[in-house]
Amino acid sequence: MLAAGAAPLFIPASALGADGRPAPSNRIVMGSIGVGGRGRSNTGGLLGFKEVQMVAVCDVMKSARDETKEMVDNRYGDKGCLAVNDFREITSRPDIDAIAIGTPDHWHALVAIEACRQGKDVFCEKPETLTIRQGQAMIAAARRYGRVLSGGSQRVWEDYNWFHRMVRGGAIGDLQEVWVNVGGPSRPSTLPEQPVPAGLDWEMWLGPAPYVPYNQALLNFRAWRDYSGGGMTDWGAHGFGGALFASNLHETGPVEILPPDGKENPRLTFRFANGVRIHHGGGKDGLLTFKGTKGEIHEKSPKGNTPDIVIPNYKGRGGILGDFLHCVRTRQRPFRDIAVAHRTVSLCHLGNLAYWLNRPLKWDPAREEFLGDEEANRWLSRPMRSPWHLA
Repeated sequence: MLAAGAAPLFIPASALGADGRPAPSNRIVMGSIGVGGRGRSNTGGLLGFKEVQMVAVCDVMKSARDETKEMVDNRYGDKGCLAVNDFREITSRPDIDAIAIGTPDHWHALVAIEACRQGKDVFCEKPETLTIRQGQAMIAAARRYGRVLSGGSQRVWEDYNWFHRMVRGGAIGDLQEVWVNVGGPSRPSTLPEQPVPAGLDWEMWLGPAPYVPYNQALLNFRAWRDYSGGGMTDWGAHGFGGALFASNLHETGPVEILPPDGKENPRLTFRFANGVRIHHGGGKDGLLTFKGTKGEIHEKSPKGNTPDIVIPNYKGRGGILGDFLHCVRTRQRPFRDIAVAHRTVSLCHLGNLAYWLNRPLKWDPAREEFLGDEEANRWLSRPMRSPWHLA
């Protein structure tokens, strides 16, 4: 018989790392917030890393959080994963090192900033923000609290690295123009009220967004302006992210945004200080087309004679998630550091504003504000419904 307080006779091999996993003291303890769709996919991807211990999941839809909890519990062979409705139950836990965010876009900044404030590192799904001011606040929080904050577009490197080598390696000469074939802006909603389904906390789903009655179509949040920037920010985070990185413009912004006018500018165009123009739509095959002084390339271009150059990208192993986890351990900045991800999604927001206002806009990429246009500057942020606010 064991005396009270005596050590157990059996210690699981997993506790010692004998099952091939790191010992608990070397694991990255994580929670996942927003686990429907892409958020659940990211959670599953993180479960594939031996150093990760997923201990909690959060979603305002009961079925989503319960199904993801089951996935996590099955991975570890126990019932230990906590499933909650309110993200603050995860961000406030002192035993959690890092979180993954897969909520609708209008929640990204609030969750990420609170997680940084609570000492967590953050992997945030793209598009990282709903407004440009939110991106600035996320950068400030990451730097103030010394946190790793990675954006989530895996395609910028994994899908488009051939373009990066071709453009940066000079295969098409001096870059002149880029075309990015992605969807357009989101739109306002005037949908009729429907009954809120059982298991959905509609008030928490809306969060900082204006109150509107529930309608099932709103759950497809990317279409609606209160929650997302539409295809412009969704696939735009991938496509414009790839265009900016290949063009080595990923740490700056345009100086002018020109909406289509049916004349000189048939398509929305971003003009950069170095003369490069990036257009929304109008490319050839696939998502990206690049034109330089020595020719054009697109996704169906022949892949021979690719410049053999090294371009810094992911750290560690395992794609964008592995890059994030490596940086959690080493305290380096990830490939899609929030400052870089912010520049991409800012470009998408600027494009949406040019569409919505339907006039040319002049932009100061250093100060991140419009020149001589106070109406446009008011769009850089949006009011948040009480009690939510940016820290």
